[in-house]
Amino acid sequence: MTSGTDIGIGAGVVAPGRLGTPGMALRDDPRADPRMVAALAAFGLDQPPEPVPVTADAPIGDLHAWAAETEVGFEALFAALVDGAAPVPGVTSETITVPSRDGTHQVPLYVHRPERVTGPLPCVYHIHGGGMVLIEAANPCYQLWRSELAATGLVVIGVEFRNAAGKLGNHPYPTGLHDCADALRWVAANKAQLGVSTVTLSGESGGGNLCLSLTHLARREGWLDVIDGVYAQCPYIAGREWVRADSPLASLVENDGYFISRDIFPVMTEVYDPGGANVADPTCWPAEASDADLAGMPPHVISVNELDPLRDEGLTYYRRLRDAGVSAVGRIVPGTCHGGDVFFALAMPDVHAASIRDVSGFARSLA
Repeated sequence: MTSGTDIGIGAGVVAPGRLGTPGMALRDDPRADPRMVAALAAFGLDQPPEPVPVTADAPIGDLHAWAAETEVGFEALFAALVDGAAPVPGVTSETITVPSRDGTHQVPLYVHRPERVTGPLPCVYHIHGGGMVLIEAANPCYQLWRSELAATGLVVIGVEFRNAAGKLGNHPYPTGLHDCADALRWVAANKAQLGVSTVTLSGESGGGNLCLSLTHLARREGWLDVIDGVYAQCPYIAGREWVRADSPLASLVENDGYFISRDIFPVMTEVYDPGGANVADPTCWPAEASDADLAGMPPHVISVNELDPLRDEGLTYYRRLRDAGVSAVGRIVPGTCHGGDVFFALAMPDVHAASIRDVSGFARSLA
């Protein structure tokens, strides 16, 4: 598959990113928003990160230890990127818990809503990123994101699902997916109590995976009708592609080492889906969905970042949805790395605000 940014390349024109200049760093790529580069430079992330110190065939205990350490770093980075952000006015929040399907766990939900606005209101059910392995919905970056969405006149619910590793414990697929599903079904059954009209799934990276995976699980279990739409950002969904030397996903090479590197994906994949036991299951890796799996899905937006190694798997999924007759919109956020429009609220406020408006507008369009 061709890159999303190499249309028109001809004789004498260098291919973008590391496709044309193998040693290129994010800070040297002329497409990169300089405000983002400056923000990343403060953490030494404007150049390729150090190689991942473990490989996917390491003992699972070593992978869990790596994940726990990596989570601490990402949690601190995401919090630092929004440090100093003013509280979002006119929004309230509360925490509630709902039972998991086996009754052994209470899933926390962070509910944000606009003050003095009568409902029912469209709901965005937000699932955070972290490769289904790391990070918490309680992170300040995600608190800010949910509050900003709520300020546009939505009820926004963030789900604290159990990750495959890190401080929330080692819970590989399908535990996190089931937590998201069980809490989503509770939300759908309690719309009147919550003041909710429609429910739109939204999340970035691993959260984008879980949004798309939920549609396949919901169809399999017979409750797809509770999902009115899906807005997946930079979804991490192609479980087989990261170990292939001949992958057709050009962005894996073009943007390798831009904030995140390709070598992290097989390790995260192994932690989430040990031994690749579910590599062909679309409820684990949505890129595996058949055409029949995609047909009849609710409306989707697939938004990707121009300078993301994962860009092309998201665009491929969008095109497959479109070709299957699903109402699907594809969106590319220029100049941004993986999740850049979510994480850089202070460095790139206009880019960040544009994505807030787009998620909100999509959710409202379904009401």
